[in-house]
Amino acid sequence: MRKALFYACLLAPVSGLAQDQGVTPSTEAPASEAEAAPAAAEAPAEPEATTPPPTSAPEQGYDVKVRDLEEKVNQLKMRIYQSKARLVRLQEAVLHGVVSGARARIVHRNEMSGLFRLQEAHYFLDGAPLKQMTDVDGNLAKAEELELFQGQIVPGNHQISVNLVYSGNGYGIFTYLRGYRFKIRSSYTFSAEEGKFTELKVVGFESGGITTDLKDRPTIRYDVEVRKDSAKERKAPEPIAGN
Repeated sequence: MRKALFYACLLAPVSGLAQDQGVTPSTEAPASEAEAAPAAAEAPAEPEATTPPPTSAPEQGYDVKVRDLEEKVNQLKMRIYQSKARLVRLQEAVLHGVVSGARARIVHRNEMSGLFRLQEAHYFLDGAPLKQMTDVDGNLAKAEELELFQGQIVPGNHQISVNLVYSGNGYGIFTYLRGYRFKIRSSYTFSAEEGKFTELKVVGFESGGITTDLKDRPTIRYDVEVRKDSAKERKAPEPIAGN
């Protein structure tokens, strides 16, 4: 009996130790599964294909259309201006029996060197468009003189307004000029005398000397010559300009 109790006492700690080292059900597995779900939900979504915003239409075609429209409007204004001036002259002829007055000739002249290329030339007489020119095929830049107007003009003071646009055409050590555009704006008042012929030349030239910076050279001068009008007989009516 004592032996039986002795063996029972020896086996009791071993059994408890076996129970302590046994595998217990894991309570963390559901937690790991629960964590997997949010992880899956937080996975980065694949980028969606987005249509790029439409690019703006080229403005070049629009600018060309606007420029053509402005040129047509200016031509129409000039025709109206000339028609009004003719009406005034015809009225004067009816009242006085003779056509008297003054005559004028307006000329564009280019004396710039090859470092400057004329791109645009806009002329206005007494606020009305006289001549609008753009260098499309190179003829404007090559032309030394261009007649803008010749005909009868109402005696008195008249104003010529000029807008010239040059682009740099540098070469050699002056290649830096190619990136420059030079805009020259100028106005000049001249007098048309009764019975006289007035010739006005608007000259684009380079002012200054060797020490003058090339960027400061483009400018305009006005050459005026007045002489007695010797044109007594005219086979066809001439264009008339007036106030």
